[in-house]
Amino acid sequence: GALHIDSHMPEISLSAYTPENAELFYKINTIGPSLVMKYFSPLLRKDKQSIMASLCARIGSIEDNRLGGWYSYRASKAALMMMIKSISIETKRRNPNAICIGLHPGTVHSSLSEPFHKHINPNSIISPEKSVTQLIETLATRDLEDTGYQFAYDGSRIPF
Repeated sequence: GALHIDSHMPEISLSAYTPENAELFYKINTIGPSLVMKYFSPLLRKDKQSIMASLCARIGSIEDNRLGGWYSYRASKAALMMMIKSISIETKRRNPNAICIGLHPGTVHSSLSEPFHKHINPNSIISPEKSVTQLIETLATRDLEDTGYQFAYDGSRIPF
C-alpha cells in the first residue's frame, strides 16, 4: 500500500484532490490487493479454517472518519474494505472454512508514516515488531464469523 509517493501526498483539502492522485492510490491500495485475493482465494484450504488477510487502514472506515481530508487514500482503503467484504461472501460460498479479513497494522514507525509523525502523539506510534506480533495474535483469534470485517492490530473490530 501507499500513503504518499514522490510528490503525491494525501490531500488535506478537497481543492487538492486530483484524478491522478485518486487513480494512483486506487491502483496501489485497492486493485493490487484485490488481484492478490482473486488469485489466492482458490488456494485456501477447504478441510479446515484458513485465513486470507489484506493490510487495510482505520482511515478507510467511513463510520470512524472524524477528520476528513486525505481523500484519495481514504477512498482507496474504503474501497479495499468493500472488495474484502464482497470477496469474503463469494469465497464463503465455495469454501465455508475460509476467512477473508482486513488488518489495520496501527500507526507503525515506518517511511509511510514518517512525514506525519509531528501531528501524531508519539505514544501511539508503534514499532514494526510490535505491530507484526499483535497482528499475528489477532489472526490467531479470528473465527468464521469474522470474515468480511477489518480488525486492528490489537484485535478490535473496526467499523465500516
